[in-house]
Amino acid sequence: MTFGEYAAAWLAGRADLRPRTAELYQGLLNRHLVPQLGAVPLTRLSTTLVRQWYAARLRDGIGRSTVAKAYRLLKCILNTAVVDEVLSRNPCVIRGAGAERTPERVPPTLVEAHALAEAIEPRWRMLVLLATWSGLRWGELVALRRASIDIERGRVTVTDQLVETAQGRELGPPKTDAGRRTVHLPPHLMPELSDHLDRWVGPDPGAWLFCGPLGAPLARRNFTVHWTRARAEAGLPQVRFHDLRHLSATLAATTGASTRELMTRMGHSSPRAALIYQHATADRDQAVAQAMSELVPPPSPAAAIARARRPGRPTPGAGQLALDLGSTA
Repeated sequence: MTFGEYAAAWLAGRADLRPRTAELYQGLLNRHLVPQLGAVPLTRLSTTLVRQWYAARLRDGIGRSTVAKAYRLLKCILNTAVVDEVLSRNPCVIRGAGAERTPERVPPTLVEAHALAEAIEPRWRMLVLLATWSGLRWGELVALRRASIDIERGRVTVTDQLVETAQGRELGPPKTDAGRRTVHLPPHLMPELSDHLDRWVGPDPGAWLFCGPLGAPLARRNFTVHWTRARAEAGLPQVRFHDLRHLSATLAATTGASTRELMTRMGHSSPRAALIYQHATADRDQAVAQAMSELVPPPSPAAAIARARRPGRPTPGAGQLALDLGSTA
């Protein structure tokens, strides 16, 4: 059996994969694995051959992030081959080959996010604001219905996501089990969200929260036209829509939210992603230091006198003692 044949059977047997993940794996196989390794008998795959494949991909100008994804997929498939006892060992043992070293993106500022909300068409203004203040993913936002919003309690409930694949759109569960959640919204957002419901959303509980003029759910390719125009008008062509989620998480972390609270709010299943947003920026670290200093209680007059009379210190004169006591005389 060749690697190509085994990989095809492996993917066909992964009924547990979400549609977007299966599509990603198929694309990696088609572009980066099968053309190079597909004809190789599975038992002839060696560490040397894998190393040569890896080096050739990088040499051909394929991005390191893409090559890392392809390597991880190759390793995962061959792990199964080991379990199936087709291989005695996995030849994917290149240290660090599966690690992605993508630079950390700096999220837009709150001022920039609101500039984008001002620049976009009124129908989509709440989509930008809700992404900024709730941190919901794109697929979760466009899957929201009227019934998802509780104006009185100020919260939104996420039960589904809308996934777009080459075969079309599909309503399914959120990205992770933790994605099913209820997110409380900042109170200042509720009047405008209520207005959005009145102006743009049908009366039926199942009506889409963000839809086109004919009531169909919003497609990413259609929204991209409006988003690109808004970015140009706001002078922010570099901002991706997903960056608003990063901003929301950063804002929540800045308020002092714990790792567990961030995980719950953002729908993360592990602490790793939540911890990213708890890194200290220089400005925030300075604010933390200032807040820590404000926790120090002022010295009592008795403590000031005792400190001034400690052995080894010269006995203060009246003027110095007055200063220690905080006197203005």
